Amino acid sequence: MDIPGVGELAPPVALQDEAGTLRTLDEQRGRWTVLYFYPKDDTPGCTTEACGFRDTSAGFAERDADVWGISPQGPASKQAFRSKYGLDFPLLADEDHAVAEAYGSWVEKQNYGKTYWGTARTTFIVDPDGRIARTWPKVRPDGHADEVLAALDELQSQRG
Repeated sequence: MDIPGVGELAPPVALQDEAGTLRTLDEQRGRWTVLYFYPKDDTPGCTTEACGFRDTSAGFAERDADVWGISPQGPASKQAFRSKYGLDFPLLADEDHAVAEAYGSWVEKQNYGKTYWGTARTTFIVDPDGRIARTWPKVRPDGHADEVLAALDELQSQRG
C-alpha cells in the first residue's frame, strides 16, 4: 500500500496503548498529532528515535502536538519499553499491522539474505483537521524528533 500523501485524510487509527487504553485519531481532531512507526520496542534504532521524542516532548507540548509511537508488539512490551526509558508519550500496539498497512509502513524487508515483512520507520504529521500535513517515508532515528519539531513550526506558521 502507498503512503498517504500530503493533504489526504489520514487513515483511521484505533489502537490500544501500553496501558490498554484505546486511542483513536478521531479523538485528536483539533490537535496536531505526530504518528511515528517503528519496527520493534527496545532495539537500538527504535530506542534512539523514542528517546529523541522523549527529549523534545516539551517542545511538542508547547505546540499543542501529541506524539504517538506505533509498532507491532503488544501492550505489555510497550509498557516495559516506556518504563525502561521514561517515555512520556503513548506507544500503540498495532499487533495485526492493519494501521501500518493503511499508512504504507508495512513493507517487505531483506536482512542477511532473508526476506520478511515488517514495519518501515516512517513518520507523519496529522493536522488538526485530520489531514496528512507532512510525511517522512524513510527515517534516520538520530535527530529525527528535532526535524519533526522544525517541520511542525513551519506548518503551524503557514496556518497562521
